[in-house]
Amino acid sequence: MSERQTIDARGAFCPGPLMELIAAIKLAEIGDEIEILSADKGSAEDIPAWIAKVGHEMVGVTEMDGHWSIVVKKAK
Repeated sequence: MSERQTIDARGAFCPGPLMELIAAIKLAEIGDEIEILSADKGSAEDIPAWIAKVGHEMVGVTEMDGHWSIVVKKAK
C-alpha cells in the first residue's frame, strides 16, 4: 500500500525544498506520494522540471494561502 509523506519546507528557499524532496524520494517506496509545502515560487517550477528529468510522476501543484503544495509520486 502506498503512503503519502508531507514535508513542510515553507521556511526554506531554493534549492532547499528540492533537496528535501530528493532525500525523501531516496527513502520512499515505488508508488509512494510525497507532498512538499514551499513558500518559494521557484519550487513550483524547479521541482516539476526535476521530476520530468528523472522520471517520477507529477501528481499536482496547487497554490494556497501564500505557499505551494507540490505532490510527486515515486515511479522507479
